[in-house]
Amino acid sequence: MHAFTVGFADGHTHDERDQARAVAQAVGTKHTEVEFTEQDFWNLLPQVAAAMDDPVADYAILPTYKLAQTAKAAGLKVILTGEGGDELFAGYGRYRRAARPWWLGGRPMRHRGILDGLGVLYDEQAGAVWRDGIEVAEKAAALPGRTRLQVAQATDCADWLPHDLLTKLDRCLMAFGVEGRVPFLDREMAEFAFALPDDLKVKQRIGKWALRKWLERALPESMPFARKRGFTVPVGDWIAKKAKDTGPLVAKQSGIAELCNSDAVIKLFNDAAQNKSNRIGKAAWTLLFYALWHQAHIIGGKSSGDVFNSLA
Repeated sequence: MHAFTVGFADGHTHDERDQARAVAQAVGTKHTEVEFTEQDFWNLLPQVAAAMDDPVADYAILPTYKLAQTAKAAGLKVILTGEGGDELFAGYGRYRRAARPWWLGGRPMRHRGILDGLGVLYDEQAGAVWRDGIEVAEKAAALPGRTRLQVAQATDCADWLPHDLLTKLDRCLMAFGVEGRVPFLDREMAEFAFALPDDLKVKQRIGKWALRKWLERALPESMPFARKRGFTVPVGDWIAKKAKDTGPLVAKQSGIAELCNSDAVIKLFNDAAQNKSNRIGKAAWTLLFYALWHQAHIIGGKSSGDVFNSLA
């Protein structure tokens, strides 16, 4: 069996490669480690945007694309991957917040958009419609008899999984002719996991409780009770280094110019250059990705060269 994992060498982002290596050794897989670098970011992003025929600005598309490329080079046609585990076994912290009443600090998921309140969009009111589809999913998920936790999970299964995670996975893998299979989303597995009582999903503020307890016995090398860390790609840090050059190029792209105030876009990238906040960095990433995506799929431009060649 082959196993692949990806990591980053910048030193600021959590790197899973050491733990992945230990797990691979414990189960006896042929283990391949892939490093996604800052240079990969600037060189590969136009190709990745071209592969994403839906505008999914999830920065996990970047390492997923390089992992797919590596799997293809290894001669593999089908891979297994873990999408769905957090959604069905309640691994996300946002589920715990959504399950609490408002007077205990509870709040709905995705209550604020990436560009909300930043003064970038011409029409902030029109920009607010981004949440309409999520509200439809939330209402459909709120069936009688479901707990708050199950409603949050069902919302993600209807909206987040198909519109982000599975789209990301499918487009990046199929760019190299590799199929992705998701065992956690097998029908019987999904029905079993979703129906578990809440206290077998979340206990002592720890999500995926039942899954972790099983791994504690079956594969302790996986360190199942280590603190959960999100899979973060340091796009904010990479953009910050070249933000003052990137901002004007992004601002003049037609896809950005029809939605955003160009001066505000340039200011946003200047703020990103100072690493003012994670939110600013994520907003800059979203605009950069959309500029390249719009160029590839709406204008029909060629995705040749790096980010700067493509934007120029």
